[in-house]
Amino acid sequence: MDIKLAVSRSGHDKDSMYVIIKEEANMVYLADGESKPLEKPKKKNSKHIQVIKKLPKEITEVFTQENFRNEEIKRAIKLYQRSFVDTHQV
Repeated sequence: MDIKLAVSRSGHDKDSMYVIIKEEANMVYLADGESKPLEKPKKKNSKHIQVIKKLPKEITEVFTQENFRNEEIKRAIKLYQRSFVDTHQV
């Protein structure tokens, strides 16, 4: 599965991180595993998100199994945030 992380760039959820679980025309469906689980994803205009193109291997490996669950989504977001902080410390 080709996993994509995205950051909301507008709205009340600005700067929130999500996993894109579905894409349609100009809309995306986003989940964060907590307030927006797989069962009730957030529908958002694709203009209002920024897709993160370069993901560390450890994050893509979270989704190599067949089971795509809220726990893996939370783990991937947490790993990305931790790796971003680690590589961008002053």
